[in-house]
Amino acid sequence: MRQFRAVLGHFCTGVTVVTTVDGDEPVGFACQSFAALSLEPPLVLFCPDRRSRSWPVIERTGVFCVNVLTAGQREVSARFGSRGADKFAGVGWTRSPGGAAVLDGALTWVDCAVRQVHPAGDHYVVIGEVTALGPCVGQEPLLFYRGRYATTDTSLPTDGELDSLLTWTRHADWI
Repeated sequence: MRQFRAVLGHFCTGVTVVTTVDGDEPVGFACQSFAALSLEPPLVLFCPDRRSRSWPVIERTGVFCVNVLTAGQREVSARFGSRGADKFAGVGWTRSPGGAAVLDGALTWVDCAVRQVHPAGDHYVVIGEVTALGPCVGQEPLLFYRGRYATTDTSLPTDGELDSLLTWTRHADWI
């Protein structure tokens, strides 16, 4: 298990908070296991722990919003990654078009309807159909790498190829 964590820790991930609203009560958790899955139809996936207290609420409501955090939202990530206290205390939010919670200050958001749930080890693989997308704000994303938070280095030059990753013309190579 230790080597598994060490090796996979070398894969940099974005940090998100997956949310819903049950009645008037917002619910959410920090999630690194999030990815784009399909362009046609637009699908994403995330992987909640089977012990999650938020996941059963999200499953019951049938909708969720993936909030992509900015580099300045480490505290938000830590709060939503902890157990216990009201995670939304002091965190502003509004309802997404689908009824889930969009966190104030998020880099962007992806509104979804739950389409499939697959048991997978100690987690579930949840596939969501994208129903709405938020605007992208001009800030850096919050990343997680080797057990700690990280950010991008925008001073590095890019060759432009990665800028069009989701519109890559060789569909068999990239999503």
